[in-house]
Amino acid sequence: MEASNFSNSENMSHKVKNNHFETITSNKPTSAFIGASWIALLTGMVSYCIGLWNAEMELNEKGYYFSILLFGLFSVISVQKSVRDRLEGIPVTDMYYGISWFTTLISILLLIIGLWNANLQLSEKGFYGMAFLLSLFSAITVQKNTRDLLLSNQSEKSSE
Repeated sequence: MEASNFSNSENMSHKVKNNHFETITSNKPTSAFIGASWIALLTGMVSYCIGLWNAEMELNEKGYYFSILLFGLFSVISVQKSVRDRLEGIPVTDMYYGISWFTTLISILLLIIGLWNANLQLSEKGFYGMAFLLSLFSAITVQKNTRDLLLSNQSEKSSE
């Protein structure tokens, strides 16, 4: 990739922190990457939910797995936000940062424990695990794209 192409897609914004200018570099995500991220998120979530809908499980089991999906999605978005806030110099308490990581790991662990003890075929267990991880990863990506677009739009407005 040529350096001139890279620098054209790069936006810079400045902010004051402790009486010093800090430069934040933000690459505006492409429409294709944004679309792919949303498609991956929807694919993971919808596949997981369709799998639950068609599963021969008790309703309380379906509720358990659905709750884990929602818990995991919230947790990874919270982790991404707190990591990004720290990188941008926005204060995040160590307690919140630690809880975000803890809940993310717990959601994954709860899914593993649930699937380990479930009376499902191995292929079904793998399906739920992969759909869950696809959803978590793409939720992080969608959140990152949202922050990058916001920073890019703010930088464009301030340069006008």
